[in-house]
Amino acid sequence: MPPTLARRALLGACLAPLAAPARGEARFPDRPLRVFVPWTPGGATDIQMRSACELASRHLGQPIVVENRPGASGSLGAVALKDAKPDGYTLSQMPNSVFRMPAMQQRPQWDPLRDFTWIIRLVGYMGGVVVRPDAPWQTLPELIAFARANPGKISYGTPGANTTEVQMQRLAKLAGIDWVPVAFRGAAPNLQALLSGDIHFSAETSALFDMALEGRFRPLAVWMSERVARFPAVPTFRELGWDVLGESTYGIAGPRGMDPAVVRTIHDAFRLAVHDPAHLAVLARFDMPVRYLGTEDFAREAVALAEEARRIVQELGLKQV
Repeated sequence: MPPTLARRALLGACLAPLAAPARGEARFPDRPLRVFVPWTPGGATDIQMRSACELASRHLGQPIVVENRPGASGSLGAVALKDAKPDGYTLSQMPNSVFRMPAMQQRPQWDPLRDFTWIIRLVGYMGGVVVRPDAPWQTLPELIAFARANPGKISYGTPGANTTEVQMQRLAKLAGIDWVPVAFRGAAPNLQALLSGDIHFSAETSALFDMALEGRFRPLAVWMSERVARFPAVPTFRELGWDVLGESTYGIAGPRGMDPAVVRTIHDAFRLAVHDPAHLAVLARFDMPVRYLGTEDFAREAVALAEEARRIVQELGLKQV
């Protein structure tokens, strides 16, 4: 057999088991998948995940049903995932709080390195500090100076306990200030509280930028490695002298013990989805960067994130009973 034909035959033999399941076995997927999004509907994460799931479903040939489970700092997806059947039909968006929460508890509800199958990393958040247009602070240094002069009297909102509070508590430690975090169940109630004047400022992720473009908020600074494209005049925390960075990348995981072939099928569908022009347009709306990692690299990153979470919890004194 000529070399070219031999290579084709070998390739066909390698792909054959993936192209068709064994007799009596159903092809995956043969029914709809479910993906938990542990945040409120309408926020940046919810919109991004719905876009990615819709596009991935076209490659899988089955619908993907998005189920919102907000609360508990974005950890309810992990709680539901831990005891789910590892057949590939139950997945969840996994924020960094999935690593942080176990590090804060004496009796963790899950082990991020043992209880999940890390499938694919998708994107990262943009985020920063915003105030109302009528707020007296025009810059983050002005807000810092006021907070320093009024310890314990400035409150700020976050989309969940121990989410963006991590960036703000790190900033507080560096700047020598004391302010009060108020945790909400997602971006929408956080930003609404700011509009209502219930808090002084919001520490939010990508959801804030559309409203800032409308003039409903004034962004003071972002905790990114570089300035945001749609707000080139808004400085980063690092530019202002505070070494605070928090892109908070996230991806999709399933229960532990998933079939590697099923993992590969899900990964491949979402890899195509995350780079699809329609999905990239959604990311551009929220200034969210693509931060794709494949299955093996995402699993290795999970180990690093778990270690980093333990360090941050200890450094900022976030330990809970």
